[in-house]
Amino acid sequence: MTIRPPSIRPLPDLMLEPLVRAGLMEDLGRGGDLTTDVTLGADNPAAHAVLSARQAGVVAGLDMARLAFTLMDPAIEFTVAAPDGTHVTPGQVIASVRGPARGILSGERVALNFLSHLCGIATATAQVAAAVEPFGVKVSCTRKTMPGMRAIQKYAVRAGGGANHRFGLDDAILIKDNHLAIAGGIRPALTRARAAAGHLVCIELEVDTLEQLAEGLEVGGVDVFLLDNMTPEQLRKAVSMIDHRAVAEASGGVTPENAATIAATGIDLISMGWLTHSVRAMDIGLDYQP
Repeated sequence: MTIRPPSIRPLPDLMLEPLVRAGLMEDLGRGGDLTTDVTLGADNPAAHAVLSARQAGVVAGLDMARLAFTLMDPAIEFTVAAPDGTHVTPGQVIASVRGPARGILSGERVALNFLSHLCGIATATAQVAAAVEPFGVKVSCTRKTMPGMRAIQKYAVRAGGGANHRFGLDDAILIKDNHLAIAGGIRPALTRARAAAGHLVCIELEVDTLEQLAEGLEVGGVDVFLLDNMTPEQLRKAVSMIDHRAVAEASGGVTPENAATIAATGIDLISMGWLTHSVRAMDIGLDYQP
């Protein structure tokens, strides 16, 4: 049974299984696992293996790994040792896998691909979250996710202690530079947004300059200002101008090294696209036990 920290709610298998099935089908191709077939022959002995961290990080994606094995063979038992959200050290066992060897061997790569990627996202999120924690600033991902993987990538951000931005085009209004260029500017874009938005729909306006911010504040109706690629000095001025009338979100060029400097400007939220679109996978191995 998987046990998680109380703040991390699991995604239902109903959402995860199609992704894992697609990964397994892609790997098995048209002929199945030829290597396992020729090396084991007709045998399918019981095997025991452990998923181990080969570097420090934060765990995320164990349900994906579990499904990769149990969809190959329901007789496989998957036991969690370090639940999603756990900070682990090199060599620490994350989970164990027991059961028919064929299913373990055939599901290994898909399990590790999902798990390593999602642990990488959780680990990177945790690094930035730790840097900005003294300032009470939240860390968020963006919509820059791999097609089909948005739900699990955003879940990994939560496992690392971060928050989620909007999930799609349909759950919030985010007016960006190209919208402004085509709509004719901030005033007409905001006026139309305010007239059409439902009472539960948030309106966010991306601004590149303090002049744009001033215009957005004058027009009004903005719930969140996305302060894009501003310097720390500009961010401090922007926070003063907003004066708690809206959420102040900083984005663009944020790294674990400069996150604290950005957070110290008084903003409420830092968002980063690289958390999901180009994060480095965490090194995890499947080690067979005698």
